[in-house]
Amino acid sequence: MSAVVEIQEAIARLSETEREELRLWLDAYEEDDWDRQVTADAASGRLDFMREQAETAKRKKTLRPLPGEIQSHA
Repeated sequence: MSAVVEIQEAIARLSETEREELRLWLDAYEEDDWDRQVTADAASGRLDFMREQAETAKRKKTLRPLPGEIQSHA
């Protein structure tokens, strides 16, 4: 039996509260994993193109604010 099948069977036996706790844990685990990947990508220079694009757009005055960002008039 594979580990995945064992985990699936164990999840099937969890109460609703336990499944919610597991879901929250998995969400946090995936967020941490994503944060580590973005940090590694930034450190390796893989995201430099994004900075360059933003700097070019700012210089050309075509830079748009992020959704929900408060715009300054500076």
